[in-house]
Amino acid sequence: MRLSLVIKKENVDLEKQVNKLNNFLVLNKSIKLVLSILIFGSFSQIKAQDRIPFDQGKKYILADVAIVGKISFNSQTVITFAGLEKGKEITIPGEEISNAIKKLGKLGLFDEISFYVNKVQHDSIYLDLHIEELPKLNEVKFVGVKKGKIEGLIKDNGLTKSKVVNENLITTTKNYIENKYKKEGYYNTKVNINTIVDTAQVNHVNMVVNVDKGEKVKIKEIDFVGNKLLSDKVLRSAMKDTKQKKLLTLKASKFIKDKYKTDLEKVISAYKERGYRDARVLSDTVAYNKDLKALKIKIKVEEGHKYYFGNIKFLGNTVYSDQGLTNILGVKKGDTYNGVLLEKRIADKSKPDGEDITNLYQNNGYLFSNINAVEVKTANDTINFEIRVNEGPIAYFNKITVTGNDKTNDHVIYRELRTKPGEKYNKELLIRTIREIGQLGFFDPESIEPKFKNVDASAGTVDIEYPLTEKGASQIELQGGYGGGGFIGTLGLSFNNFSTRNMFNKKAYKPLPMGDGQKVSLRLQGSTYFQTYSLSFSEPWFGKKKPVQFSTSLSYTTQYLNNYQTQQVDKSKSFNILTMSVGLAKRLTVPDDYFVLSQALSYQHYDLHNYNTGLFTFGNGTSRNLAYTIGITRSNKGVNPIFPMYGSEFSLTGKFTLPYSLITGTNYADLGNQQAYKYQSTTAYTSTGAANPTGNQDQVNIGDYLTAIPSTTNPYPNKVTTNAQGQPNWTEAVADPAKVDQKKFDWLEYYKIKFKADWYTKIYGKLVLRSMAEYGFLGAYNSNRGVVPFERYYVGGDGMATYSMDGRETIGLRGYTNGSLTPVNATGVAIGGTVYNKYSLELRYPITLKSSASIYALSFLEAGNAVSSFSNYNPFDLKRSAGAGLRVFMPAFGLLGIDFGYGFDTLPGQTKPSGWQTHFIIGQQF
Repeated sequence: MRLSLVIKKENVDLEKQVNKLNNFLVLNKSIKLVLSILIFGSFSQIKAQDRIPFDQGKKYILADVAIVGKISFNSQTVITFAGLEKGKEITIPGEEISNAIKKLGKLGLFDEISFYVNKVQHDSIYLDLHIEELPKLNEVKFVGVKKGKIEGLIKDNGLTKSKVVNENLITTTKNYIENKYKKEGYYNTKVNINTIVDTAQVNHVNMVVNVDKGEKVKIKEIDFVGNKLLSDKVLRSAMKDTKQKKLLTLKASKFIKDKYKTDLEKVISAYKERGYRDARVLSDTVAYNKDLKALKIKIKVEEGHKYYFGNIKFLGNTVYSDQGLTNILGVKKGDTYNGVLLEKRIADKSKPDGEDITNLYQNNGYLFSNINAVEVKTANDTINFEIRVNEGPIAYFNKITVTGNDKTNDHVIYRELRTKPGEKYNKELLIRTIREIGQLGFFDPESIEPKFKNVDASAGTVDIEYPLTEKGASQIELQGGYGGGGFIGTLGLSFNNFSTRNMFNKKAYKPLPMGDGQKVSLRLQGSTYFQTYSLSFSEPWFGKKKPVQFSTSLSYTTQYLNNYQTQQVDKSKSFNILTMSVGLAKRLTVPDDYFVLSQALSYQHYDLHNYNTGLFTFGNGTSRNLAYTIGITRSNKGVNPIFPMYGSEFSLTGKFTLPYSLITGTNYADLGNQQAYKYQSTTAYTSTGAANPTGNQDQVNIGDYLTAIPSTTNPYPNKVTTNAQGQPNWTEAVADPAKVDQKKFDWLEYYKIKFKADWYTKIYGKLVLRSMAEYGFLGAYNSNRGVVPFERYYVGGDGMATYSMDGRETIGLRGYTNGSLTPVNATGVAIGGTVYNKYSLELRYPITLKSSASIYALSFLEAGNAVSSFSNYNPFDLKRSAGAGLRVFMPAFGLLGIDFGYGFDTLPGQTKPSGWQTHFIIGQQF
């Protein structure tokens, strides 16, 4: 005989309640006849005591539970998890079976859970557990979504292969997609999700997500009713994220409900800033106009009366005096009431490091302090306040931990922390620590959010945990292009978190030893006519005890004479440059620890072999450049080094050589009058110059002194006359500029001053204004020796320096071609500027600041110029430009970008403005 406990079964469509469970035997007297006993066989053999009394629970010994249905899990595991144990006493109906269904149901793995009585023997009962597994996801298909967005939607909703498909997954996916498109302005987005059985796999389904985003809904009008004191324009401007559609609007006119509610509060804040404390929104309506396909918003306000501050009294303050707190509060009796200002002066939530009373306490250890402004009396139009201060005990940092640094070693991070165990709590140091970690460049600065743990007011301690997310610290530069008459290839490798101490540890190669914060860079660049090899290394904590950065670099360049027209390379004519440098940069403590003092010693050796190109007046010889550079920098930019949103950076740098002319006492003004520096013929020829009126021809031999330098107009000049002894009158010879310049520039003598100021100001949200000004000057100690043709400024273009043979400094100014704002000589060859200035305003807005890729858009205004001497310098003679661009920073490739700039001014020798120019940016900021 088989007895069955009849349980309601319901096959539910996956778009409905796919995980709804069927309740088992919740029986009461009103439904006791729903269940019946089906008897097969001889009715005479059934005894009354064998029947199950459904109107009340009966106790049995659980003999066995059998799983009925196809499942992928172990049967015994399911029974054990359900809490059913053989030999255990259970009640039918009773809590044991109900609890078993609940436990299995919470797993979210089953569609149907049903218990049946298989048989009863005496006081033992045998149960069958019928369960059906929920289907698993095979693949998902999106309809109505751009291909570029599908991967993100799959990732955000966790629609991975073999994911259990239940009601919760379908509902959350649908809601997420609808809300995502609504935030983009598609307010009528509809999402329909279907599941189709996959016949190729058992218990698998394919999901089809149909997205109909409709048309983007804009806000046509925002009207205010009841406002007499403040105009509609003023109130609309107070709504920062809800804007009506206009031609000239930076903010999109899309409607986002949560931001709209926040903007209603900002409307009230606009009144409170002007003294209208009782202002409120009486009602607001958001109506969709089908004809206009846009929203119309109507907001009804009540303005109330204008109020003024009355008496302001401080209570509970013992650490700071009333006068000190009043000065920070910045509000006095008789001032127009401003609730927004009052709130900011007590605790400015928009600025973590703001100058408010709360930060005053928290920067001095009072973590548990609490300050509230309470209205105690309102008389006519005057409001009296009490500023109630609960100072609390002083708190101290207890445990300071860092997590998430899988590659970077602990000591690299801990040495940058300003929060130390045992020290007094200081919010300012907490914010500074966030900046210092972000400036390392090894972690995602946008995700650095300290966690407060074990906050114990009674003990006066707090633990701080810094959760970090590593990002790629190494970069590769691989590029090729056509320039200077030939193909130029570049390969660069930069390891920004290197570890030299593990270079001989095989286990540390993953694939390279990393984690100690050192930087190693290798760059190779070359073509058929030049090769450059460079290597640099830096250690930010030289000696491991103090923040003193040690850096060194070595580079070597070989340049061969190249005919740009025929592209023929003459390797018998070459120019070699060897560059070495070593430097130290120390973080100072006075005036504050944002200052860095840097010093460097550099040496360059220029070696020319038959290299007569017009770049220098001499084609054979050497020049040496031994220079000392000292600079002072103050930088408090933060937090993200790729996209700073606040702070500034100021730098003043001086580069100096020894005053050799003072040491040697050489008279450089008289060099041209000395025999060693007279011009001598390098070829033999017969002269027929005008200086020979007799018509006799003079034979000129190699080494003869000449009265003029050979030129196109005078290719065969006369040699000098001879005296009575037959010796040449060399005083008549012309000076040889190559010999003179070789002597002048044997050891380069100059000084170079540069100043740069850079500000970052948050305009609104993440919209940032960058303001920048910079100046440079190259001077000489000895006017007779003159300013060297090396180390000059070349202004204009993208600012990207490739190979440079003369130590030039490339200054970018968009809207003009590369180097086009550089002074030229009489023949039109650029000779470099000795003075330059540049100004820039740049509006930046981030598209994404994720660690995998940071992208931001920008617009700019720029102006600048360069001149050949200080006597020609006019700070108001500027070449102006404007434009827009995009920057992309990827950890593996560094900073990439493109700018479109329009130059408003004409260049020398031209009649039209520079016009539109396209600039590609690789690896540097403007």
